[in-house]
Parts: sequence; C-alpha cells; structure tokens
Amino acid sequence: MALRQIAGMNHKSFVSNLAPEVKARLQMRSDRAGLRHLAGHLGAILGVGALISSGVPGWWLLLPVQGVLIVFLFTLEHEATHKTPFASERLNEVVGHLCGFLLLLPFQWFRYFHLAHHRWTNQPGKDPELAGEKPNRIAAWLWHVSGLPYWSAEVRLLIDLARGRAGGAYLPASALPRIVAEARWMLAGYALVLASLLISPLLFWVWLLPVLLGQPALRLYLLAEHGDCPQVTNMFENTRTTFTTAAMRFLAWNMPYHTEHHVYPAVPFHQLPALHQIMQDELRVTSQGYAAFTKAYLTRRM
Repeated sequence: MALRQIAGMNHKSFVSNLAPEVKARLQMRSDRAGLRHLAGHLGAILGVGALISSGVPGWWLLLPVQGVLIVFLFTLEHEATHKTPFASERLNEVVGHLCGFLLLLPFQWFRYFHLAHHRWTNQPGKDPELAGEKPNRIAAWLWHVSGLPYWSAEVRLLIDLARGRAGGAYLPASALPRIVAEARWMLAGYALVLASLLISPLLFWVWLLPVLLGQPALRLYLLAEHGDCPQVTNMFENTRTTFTTAAMRFLAWNMPYHTEHHVYPAVPFHQLPALHQIMQDELRVTSQGYAAFTKAYLTRRM
C-alpha cells in the first residue's frame, strides 16, 4: 500500500509516511462523484417531500424521514468547509450556502468554526465545539438530543451575526463583513419563507416541521464523533470511527469514517473508504454502530 507501518504512530506521522502517489490519489476531488451523491441525496428529499405534499396514506409517518434526510445535509455542509466534495470551488461554495440556509447554520461562519475544531480537536479551551459541554446526565442528554438547544442557539447566533456581533478568536477580521452580510441575507430569506406560509403551508410540511423532527437523529450521530474520546492531540485517539451500514454512510457522506477524516481532512468523502482500508490497523477508538455507542454512552452516566 506504499505505506511504511509504524507502531503507535500519530496522525502527523501517518500522513507523512504515505507515498506521494497515494496522497495524490486520495486527495483527488471529483465533480462527478460529488454530483452523483448529491443527486441521490436531493432526490430522496424531493421524493419524500412529493409524497408528503400529495397526501399519500400515512404521509405523516414520512415527516421524520424527511427531516432526517434534510438535517444530514449538515455532513455535506461540513465537508464543503474543506472545499472537498466537488472539484469546482464555486460548486462547493454554492452547495455549502444552500445547506446552511436549510439548516439555519451560516456557512461563512461555520467554515472558520469548523476549521478551528480541526486544529484543536477535543482540546479544552481551544476547540470551539467544547464551548457547549457534552451532556453528562441522562436529563441533559435528553435535552441535548431533542435538538431544541441547537435551534435556539442558531437563532441567537444569526441575530448576533446580523447585528455585527460576531465573536470567536477563530474568526479572522477580514471575514467579518462577509459573515455579517450572509447572516442578514439569511434572515431576509427566512422572513420570505414565513411570509410564504400565509399563502401555502407547503414549506412547513416538507421542510420546517420535518427538520425539527429529524434533528434528534443528527444529535445522536454527532455525539459519536468525539463523545467520550480522550482529550489529547492525537487524532487517532480523540476521534471515533463508527462502523455502520452502507445506507448510513451514504446519508452522512461517509463521515462515519471520522477518524480518517480528521487524520487527513484533505481527502474528499468518496475517497474515505479507500483511506480507511489503508488506515484501519491504526484505528484506536471505534464503535460497532450508533446504537452501540449510545448504549455505552448512557451506561457510563447511569
């Protein structure tokens, strides 16, 4: 595999010991792969949305399904911050902004937040993801998984950004005008969405209500990425890869290979399975599925 195995290597030595031709192959971005995957994901959203809007028997059972499909666009927005899902930089930007609008997650701001998370993964006082403490009691876990804290935090964030109150040492001053402008455009867009409900409730049934119902699934998924991982600098130890089904990997744009992503974030989603094959003997924190992770997480808190 053109990789010299080193016992107990850290993430930096792993990447440095990959042969140049292997690195080049793994980092190859592809519009075709990205658009094919996007067509499948958006096709599922549009298909389920059409069933809901047409009022098929049992349509209301499809609301959480639609929600899960939409909220997992987060994994696409997440990868777009790295400019890797597509070869076209413009396409990465457009898709990132659209996903951010659907999820109330401003893309310009999230890029810097997320890159800081990669730089300081699981480091207290440095990783911005640790600013909100992971739930350590069952009641706190239930509140977290409900998704309600996410929505309230995002509303506050958007309002603060629109008012020019963008905080965080990870935000470069040069990016602040773009971040503020994006937040204002998003708020204007949401005002139009709410106004449209006076004419037709369609967006409520195929988007707004479903994302509320689907958010708990994303909260459960995200907890597995770093929850209960050691707070050390080595990405092989502070990040978890979760073994799951092909359907789940598709929905999450292969991000269940999360150690792989953190060790080598320049690798696009469609190359993560290949990276996993090279890296699998080095993985140190894994879980046999999201149900297994959740059970273990809750057991430690009982």
